[in-house]
Amino acid sequence: MAGTPSKKRKRPGPSKQVHRGNPQKAHESRDPRRVEKATPRDWIAAARLRTLPLAITPILIGTGAALVVDREFHWVIALFCLIVSVSLQIGVNFANDYSDGIRGTDDHRVGPARLTASGKASARSVMFAALLFFAVGALAGIAIVIRTQQWWLLLVGAVCILAAWFYTGGKRPYGYYGLGELFVFVFFGLVATVGTTYVQVLAVPQEAWFGAAAAGFLACAVLLANNLRDIDQDRIAGKRTLTVLIGKRATQALFTVFVLVPFAISAWLALYYPIAWLTLLALLGALPAILIVWTYRLPRELVVALSVTSLTSVAYGALLLWAFVG
Repeated sequence: MAGTPSKKRKRPGPSKQVHRGNPQKAHESRDPRRVEKATPRDWIAAARLRTLPLAITPILIGTGAALVVDREFHWVIALFCLIVSVSLQIGVNFANDYSDGIRGTDDHRVGPARLTASGKASARSVMFAALLFFAVGALAGIAIVIRTQQWWLLLVGAVCILAAWFYTGGKRPYGYYGLGELFVFVFFGLVATVGTTYVQVLAVPQEAWFGAAAAGFLACAVLLANNLRDIDQDRIAGKRTLTVLIGKRATQALFTVFVLVPFAISAWLALYYPIAWLTLLALLGALPAILIVWTYRLPRELVVALSVTSLTSVAYGALLLWAFVG
């Protein structure tokens, strides 16, 4: 009828999706047409190869300390120690990808995109990759136990795998409460290095403990660089890393300490093993990393510092091995 105001239809606006229940389903519900599936290159990148030198360093140092006790090179056991260390390192990287992804921690990630958060791979497949590498590490560890007949080491291996998973996994991951560096120092420093020495010679000389501390500090430095890069995103996500708790400046200072202390340790060892002075050559990588951490403008620049520190670690380990052998 004329003069009767017509009712205006409301245009349907974008529907608001509220994700309830398992956060994993929120990530798996993305439109698969908009997300490219993960390629082999993506899976290799997700393994975070730049962190693998941290798994090699304690094996080098631990083997060198074993050769101080016994000049016979137990290369089979050393090789299996390397398999355990590298497998656990890759496993924890995939576990972090899975756990941080389903929590939404990586949704605004500055560094390389993660598989779970990007939707390129399902959370279940990433979790399976983590468990697969944990299984490989466990099998290699069992082989070491059978060879050495040190059955109590099975408990140590189980604790290592549990610690790797609950770093960011579970209801209360300790990596979210500022304890990540402690985990890295203990397991990728002390346990990995001292354990490598012990299973080869069934003894733990002082050289193993000094070297273990050095490896642990360098591994902690890499983690600090990683967390400094993600400090703003971690604050938003509620991930209370040590960097979030103490702030940027204190993290930069602590990073410097963690990088330089290993060289003070090698200087002490050089009094007994003169070739250990050559570890100072690794400062060629350490000093630029420190400079980047103090002067960076964009968080992405810290990826370079992380990579350089990781390579510094393996160079340090190789030179210290040479010192113990020589």
